[in-house]
Amino acid sequence: MTTILGISGSLRKASFNTGLLRAAAGMMPEGATLEFGSIEGVPLYNGDDEAANGTPEAVARLRTQLEAADGLLLSTPEYNNGIPGVFKNAIDWMASGKGADAFKGKPVAVIGASPMAFGTVLAQDAWWPVLRTLGTRPWYEGRLMVGKAREKFDETGELKDADTRERLASFVEGFVAAI
Repeated sequence: MTTILGISGSLRKASFNTGLLRAAAGMMPEGATLEFGSIEGVPLYNGDDEAANGTPEAVARLRTQLEAADGLLLSTPEYNNGIPGVFKNAIDWMASGKGADAFKGKPVAVIGASPMAFGTVLAQDAWWPVLRTLGTRPWYEGRLMVGKAREKFDETGELKDADTRERLASFVEGFVAAI
């Protein structure tokens, strides 16, 4: 069984990016599952706090999930043409101390949805140097950027657009096959 850890970079209840991961979970090929990780509850990184208090529970949970997963799927929003701070902060926490080892050699793919026309192209591009630094094995074969997301998701954050669902299914199948 291939297990993919999916992490959304949004904290919104009806997040397009969380909805994208939910849709992906329902499209996993036979023999593969998508497990959800959450950045909710991850505090701002502070090395002094880490030294004094250890790893916060929300970070420890994400690290454990990452270690157990065969691959990592990041679903990133794009804020001001870049990576959302809350998402980058969670990855920085996960990679602190011994946590960086969990990323080494891990296959990783990036997807994203945005209300803007070009989707999350700049945020996705900004993730690659971070993921290379962590020693991951980025999957460059597919790109999935969902633009004009308000038209493609319903008010609860569920993906309703048939073309996007088709592209997502193809993306997920390719990523799982690459692992």
